[in-house]
Amino acid sequence: MFETETASAAAPALPRELQSPRAKLVYLFLTTNGDATVSEMGESLGMKKLSLYSILKTLRSEGLVDCDGDRYVPN
Repeated sequence: MFETETASAAAPALPRELQSPRAKLVYLFLTTNGDATVSEMGESLGMKKLSLYSILKTLRSEGLVDCDGDRYVPN
């Protein structure tokens, strides 16, 4: 028999300052995957790069994400 994790145990906690569903999605993607380029996020999440750059700029200004070269990493 398989044991399943509950959603609260599997998903990292979301910062309260995140209001946008898309920002939450990008943040969860990065915390789950560790790091990613904008192209990788766009392909995986089905989002346009222009939208991602805007979201990532907001996440960086809030200190939730950092940029290491062309890769974005959660703080």
